[in-house]
Amino acid sequence: MRIDLHTHSNRSDGTDTPTELVENAKAAGLDVVALTDHDTTVGWDEAEVAAERIGIRLVKGIEISSSIDHKSVHLLGYDFDPTDEPLLKELGKVLDGRNGRVPKIVAAFERIGIDITEEEIVAKSGGAEATGRPHVADVLIDKGVVADRGEAFDNYLSPGKPGYVGRYAAATEEAIRLIKSAGGKAVLAHPWSRGSDSVLTAERIAELVELGLDGLEVDHADHTDDDRESLLKIAGDLDLVVTGSSDYHGTGKGPEFGLGTSTTHPDQLERLLGT
Repeated sequence: MRIDLHTHSNRSDGTDTPTELVENAKAAGLDVVALTDHDTTVGWDEAEVAAERIGIRLVKGIEISSSIDHKSVHLLGYDFDPTDEPLLKELGKVLDGRNGRVPKIVAAFERIGIDITEEEIVAKSGGAEATGRPHVADVLIDKGVVADRGEAFDNYLSPGKPGYVGRYAAATEEAIRLIKSAGGKAVLAHPWSRGSDSVLTAERIAELVELGLDGLEVDHADHTDDDRESLLKIAGDLDLVVTGSSDYHGTGKGPEFGLGTSTTHPDQLERLLGT
């Protein structure tokens, strides 16, 4: 059984519709796929219809933007109540932060002599619930400023770069509490990527376990072999579920993030969701 527990549709910053994502997951030989769009669950219903039609198991999830000590930390939530009011309230604040920074990003690019508009960014998002930096990157690609999203982030959109603008993110501890209160399971996404290892030490992860953290996404394209070995030991010491996932974004990321490039063992899915 092949299981991929971290993918994105165009309801956030992926390029596939939820239907296309599920169809592509089936074509890639997956038996189970999780839809985990950033800070929203609006793609669940469409993905569920497609999954039932083509015969693949859909795990409903989300990737919540959170932070520890002002450092970005992403949290995957699975199998929770999407109508839970406290969770929806917090997600609304996160989404408002995502969408509200678009004018500030436009102004930042104007200061360095690059002409982009809010309308162009929103058009690139295609009506996504969350308009984000990847959509800005797509505008820069169209204008010939960069060749791909990776170059856009490396040169302009990452922290410390001229086009970066910060935004609201939930405290990781609070995000875990909200997912658990809504009946779900909480897994740290790519915990040692993009500098998150500076705050997600073994000691800090142990503290998050006390708050209800269920697992670590160990197998991920952003992790080195040494990262994976160390994270696997932490997971073992803390009795955490170990997951592996592609973090698929359609054409928004390279082939190393293709569906099924990293997977979760069936025993670990059983531990996480009990089915």
